[in-house]
Amino acid sequence: MISQSIKAKMLKRFLLSTAATAALFVGFLFLNSESHRAFGAATSHAKSIPATPPPMGWSSWNSFSNTINSEIVVQQTNAMVSSGMKNVGYQYINIDEGWWLGQRDPDGNIIVDSKQWPALKPGEHAGEMSNIVRFIHAAGLKAGIYTDAGESGCSFYGPDLGPPMPHTGSEGHYDQDFLQFARWGFDYVKVDWCGGDHENLDPAVQYAAIAGAIRRAEKLTGHRLYFSICNWGNKSPWTWAPGIGGVEADIWRTSGDIVDPIVASAPPNSRHATIKAVFDNFDRGIHPAAQHTGFYNDPDMMMVGMPGLSGVENRLHMSLWAISGAPLIVGADLTKLTKTTREILTNPDVIAVDQDSLGVQAIKVAEPQPGLQVWARPLATQGAHAVLLLNRTSAAAEITVSWSAIGLDPSSPGSVKDLWAAKDLGFFSSAFTATVPANDAVFAVIHGTDLRPARYAAVSALDQHSEGAKPEACRQCSRGRAVAVGGQKSLTFKIPPLTKPAFVQIDYINRTSHPLSAQLKVDGQLPTNVLFPPTGGAGEVGVITVEIESNATVSRCELTFSYEGAASPSIESISVLGAH
Repeated sequence: MISQSIKAKMLKRFLLSTAATAALFVGFLFLNSESHRAFGAATSHAKSIPATPPPMGWSSWNSFSNTINSEIVVQQTNAMVSSGMKNVGYQYINIDEGWWLGQRDPDGNIIVDSKQWPALKPGEHAGEMSNIVRFIHAAGLKAGIYTDAGESGCSFYGPDLGPPMPHTGSEGHYDQDFLQFARWGFDYVKVDWCGGDHENLDPAVQYAAIAGAIRRAEKLTGHRLYFSICNWGNKSPWTWAPGIGGVEADIWRTSGDIVDPIVASAPPNSRHATIKAVFDNFDRGIHPAAQHTGFYNDPDMMMVGMPGLSGVENRLHMSLWAISGAPLIVGADLTKLTKTTREILTNPDVIAVDQDSLGVQAIKVAEPQPGLQVWARPLATQGAHAVLLLNRTSAAAEITVSWSAIGLDPSSPGSVKDLWAAKDLGFFSSAFTATVPANDAVFAVIHGTDLRPARYAAVSALDQHSEGAKPEACRQCSRGRAVAVGGQKSLTFKIPPLTKPAFVQIDYINRTSHPLSAQLKVDGQLPTNVLFPPTGGAGEVGVITVEIESNATVSRCELTFSYEGAASPSIESISVLGAH
């Protein structure tokens, strides 16, 4: 077995060789403190960098498995428009496995079944996927397609997964296939892992190679392909997937399917979901240190509207995905949604939390008793925090969220809005308490006064600069200097360990026209990748927000920014909320 340290070194070298933009991040800060600004608002010299929101749309797999065809896609496209889902932000119609049968022409090009994908209007030729793409685009929506990182797709494996579908993956044809997807006009591509898993491939290596093919296809066509990694959480994709595509928006699956694959070949619209499975995927999808700047943990497409969930469970499911900032990809048959389900899926306040431009994932800030939980995340609006009071027990119970637990000033009142009731509940002093029914939740946004975070300059005397790293002049920086960490240079903060997870703003400079990376290693924990979007050629200071967590067992926390590549951001300062 390869050790974790060797794996980390191998992965680091690989990411550099493929020019995959990555950067490690997890927990930190103390230094010479300057407490002077409200959390969630950029400093006077910095501009907030809004995150690309998680994707919203529909996918064919849960309801239609391998039976997907042009007729079904047309029906689902029309239903997304007529249901009002398009109007609140749902935009992707994603065609999953089963869209092709594994045949290629002598040149290796995908052969499309003309009966499965006929011409939709005069002048079109049957057997071209561009036909259905044009239909989806004409409806004002975007189109998604599917492939596998291996030689064969998922339906090739297991006696209960339908007829064998060999050679339905893209291995050996990465550049050819992703260029074809872009030329057909697809906007989104989901890359599964059944073939890769069967062949015992390394997901970090394969998906980085795929990311390179996507970038080349985008460059040749000028057409953007949103990259969805689906390797079910194998080998911790949240540690290497963020930014692996070198673009500003990617998602990665954190677990297996919510619907058990053993029954995945059940007839269309016959599969059942359970709230237990929903909770399992929610729990496995919490990796907040990795979620930032448009990169998102993906706990799987939603089961809202699928058989097996009650109305309360559908609402709870939607709450869990929204508080965690997950992609909102619906797996139910859109033509069969009830009025209540449509209202759940289109609640504007709930969607606003999911799509918030700060782009961070919720963390569990309290659990006074087993199963009584408080989840929270700051929002882009200053003083606004989304809160989920979650009761996972079999009896109704009171759950309290304190202002200090979520980063609000307990000496100032805060207003509370119940998102599902669409009702302002008034102002409360220092805390809010609600009686939450069994296996249910109260979803709210609280507006108050943010605690003033401690700000720490990267040029403090307490910092450690290694391998030639040193402060550089920065006209826009508050202290006139910043520290670049490219070319194997490193910047280390040595601080007391954090007593609880915290959200942190990073002030940085990226003068290039493309995202840059930095690597942060914290207390020997598994790293995760952070990408820094461009801030402007004149050296403007930008701000992004991440979640951090220190190893509480160490006597002193060490946090090291570094990157072996030549180009990297310059770190100006860090501001931490609720760390000590």
